Amino acid sequence: MEVLSESEKSRILKKLGVGTELLPRFKYNDPAVIALKAEPGDIIKIERDDGTGKYNAYKAVSAK
Repeated sequence: MEVLSESEKSRILKKLGVGTELLPRFKYNDPAVIALKAEPGDIIKIERDDGTGKYNAYKAVSAK
């Protein structure tokens, strides 16, 4: 997991054709958010491997 920079955030939102409000959410007090030192409004990239291949998922950090 990693917090995206502002330029990466803009690129991913444009690529997906959505706004931050349409992404799945992490609560601001989630242990993963705290460990990553993410702030509300940040987007976290999650690298996953489901056995057939690797892919990325994205979640936004909610304010409350």
